[in-house]
Amino acid sequence: MKWPHAMLTDSGGFQMVSLSRLSKVTEKGVMFQSPFDDKVIDLTPEESIRIQNTIGADIIMQLDDVVSPLSTNERIEEAMWRSIRWLDRCIAAHQRPEEQTLFPIIQGGLNKALRKTCAEEMIKRNCGGYAIGGLSGGEEKDIYCDTVSMCTDLLPADRPRYCMGIGYATDLVVSVALGVDMFDCVYPTRTARFGNALTRHGSMNLRHSRHGNDNRPIEEDCPCMACRNYSRSYLHHVVTRDATSCHLLTMHNITYQMRLMDGLRESILNDDVETFINNFLHDMYQDDVPSWVTKALASVNINVQRRRQRAG
Repeated sequence: MKWPHAMLTDSGGFQMVSLSRLSKVTEKGVMFQSPFDDKVIDLTPEESIRIQNTIGADIIMQLDDVVSPLSTNERIEEAMWRSIRWLDRCIAAHQRPEEQTLFPIIQGGLNKALRKTCAEEMIKRNCGGYAIGGLSGGEEKDIYCDTVSMCTDLLPADRPRYCMGIGYATDLVVSVALGVDMFDCVYPTRTARFGNALTRHGSMNLRHSRHGNDNRPIEEDCPCMACRNYSRSYLHHVVTRDATSCHLLTMHNITYQMRLMDGLRESILNDDVETFINNFLHDMYQDDVPSWVTKALASVNINVQRRRQRAG
């Protein structure tokens, strides 16, 4: 790929949820039926690792049995134990352990006992980092935060902790405060395709007519190509007509996310994370911070400075 920077590949497990109507999970692995030509594809833990070894990413993920956090307890427990068994098969199949770090994926849905059991079992394998999977599936924010906090408390502090599928700015900031180091999400690129630009004040819908004669960039201090070269007015006029807008907004949104995470990292190194988070929340919500944010941050002794609190 000639990509000179760090790279992570996923295992294919998420497709068990996204293509659930076209897949069947067994102890052997998962069988997919192509939505294009009906070809049947068998993905086992061994085959997933073989593919990831071939790609050569720095971090590779185990194949796990992925289910919605809102599934039945019986199905969630079955998936949790199967994920542990599949982890052992992934470890045995891994041909490049000195070059590629294999991350297990903690499962267990919203059941704290299952999450604890899964984390304890996977920690025994002494891997180079750990992922928290099975969230961002429609659960309430308070429950999401409780689950993340419990997992980060259990996982080794000297290994990266990766929360999968998380991409909203506030979720990123709160999750970092709760102890998460890494994230991935389609959100910044997917929302760009619908004409939405991420900003410190929230999402900007460039399809709206109010941007038709606005010659300002999306954000004045943003160094991305879109902000350096194009106005809101230009983007408004091409956003539903030309694929160029998707590319430009994608670059902007990824730049926004990277600058957000860079700022968080710098504030942690400078022991000033509470100030950074309060500035972020003021820009995003003014004094109307959601109560779940306040509660989650309070659990790690970060005081949200505001005049009033919003329910929800």
